[in-house]
Amino acid sequence: MIKNKIQKILVALDGSKNSFRGLDEAIIIARNSKSVISGTYVTPLSPPASSEQKAYVKNVLLKNANEFMEKAKTRCAQNGILFYEKILYGKEGPKIVKFAHDKKFDLIVIGSRGMSSLKEAFLGSTSNYVLHKSKIPVLIVK
Repeated sequence: MIKNKIQKILVALDGSKNSFRGLDEAIIIARNSKSVISGTYVTPLSPPASSEQKAYVKNVLLKNANEFMEKAKTRCAQNGILFYEKILYGKEGPKIVKFAHDKKFDLIVIGSRGMSSLKEAFLGSTSNYVLHKSKIPVLIVK
């Protein structure tokens, strides 16, 4: 018997195929546990200061983030899952871990990407960070 029921799942989305594979796994878990999913996209920039930064963030990063979130929301809705979205600014790994902890998520689902360094040959740098720093269970989908 499961002691702690999964009620809130956080899925890190970056638009990659692996992040949407992670979303698909989270949908399966959410359907079986009757939980909700929150998707987060972390822009690698701090809140923009200059007008050029604001234009770049608005025209490129946030446009992409909103497109990813809309796709995720549609996938969840098609499966009867409630989806919330949150866009954060800063370094991806620490932001995901802090947000998950602060909002008391039960599970973090994150896609993995292969990187060039030996340490990150099987896990992307963000998923590697989240796996090792989170006190919340982490599911990495490759």
